[in-house]
Amino acid sequence: MKTGKTLIELATEIQRQAESKRDYVAPTNHLHMTDEAKLEMSVPSQPITLDITPHTHNQIGQRLGIPAPYYKRMLKDSPSLLSQNVNHWFANQSERRMVRTLDGKARAFLSDRYRIVDHYEILETILPVIGEMGEGMNIVSTEVTETKLYLKVINKRLELEVQKGDVVQAGFVVSNSEIGLGAVSVEPLIFRLVCTNGMIAKDYSQKRYHIGRAASAESYELYADETIKADERAFLLKIRDIVRSAVDIAKFSQVVEQMRLSQERKIEGNPVTAIDVTAKHFGLNQSESGGVLTHLIQGGDLSAYGLLNAITRTAQDLESYDRTTELEGAASQVLTLPSSTWKEIAFAQ
Repeated sequence: MKTGKTLIELATEIQRQAESKRDYVAPTNHLHMTDEAKLEMSVPSQPITLDITPHTHNQIGQRLGIPAPYYKRMLKDSPSLLSQNVNHWFANQSERRMVRTLDGKARAFLSDRYRIVDHYEILETILPVIGEMGEGMNIVSTEVTETKLYLKVINKRLELEVQKGDVVQAGFVVSNSEIGLGAVSVEPLIFRLVCTNGMIAKDYSQKRYHIGRAASAESYELYADETIKADERAFLLKIRDIVRSAVDIAKFSQVVEQMRLSQERKIEGNPVTAIDVTAKHFGLNQSESGGVLTHLIQGGDLSAYGLLNAITRTAQDLESYDRTTELEGAASQVLTLPSSTWKEIAFAQ
């Protein structure tokens, strides 16, 4: 499993970000995109000019109804034309939006009802809970990327065999996005000791979404009043309770039983073509599908279980921690593929 940062490194970076980031709520007619595709904000203290991240460009384009290919073409070839388009709709369809900033960049363009649940709040809430869960709990991987926070935790005391000598342990993954790319999420993690790969059981995840009260000012830097703070405390207590119940023995046993049964689903056709079909179903690029084929052949297990392990093993080779985690989740879908889809993979020629 890709290890990412140490817990100390993670905490240091989260603290640095907490001190650097700022949030603003303003009507869009107080916003202006420059000819250099930067975002200017008219705030009470002084105007602010921000670089715009690719993610925020996507959010702006989606909100204004500008087709993504055209938006990207203007951004690349004619940013002044893009600014004309964006500023027209900012002014003529004015609405209140939240702009989240970090290190001088506009990193998110969100609803003014977006519930702010920051990474440091998640850490403050769940790290003590993990400590209370006993010596068997082990944080095996952490990371904070441009889009998400991740904590991957296993319980060394809770393990089962998929087959003789092939032991897996139960755990969970907590993830959070501060920029509108998904809910606060707690998902079961299956950790395979023989290769230290992880599989995220997507079908059993529990999520809490970033929807909250609308901010109430015209244009200002956003601070939490006592009412909002009370609401957020209640929300975080729910997250704490979910983490406490995240390692569910019954769910763990059910997933392991699915893994055992997956060994009976054999790849009968051409493995190369089978991986091509798999790549289409799972959205793998050429490099990823090549990795899956390599690890499938090296593993010597031409079954659904072997395919699952080939995907999780390939995930560890990827540079992006976000994409690694996506593939760890995608791998679990092998266990629940409809018979028709599995036949398409298994008998591909």
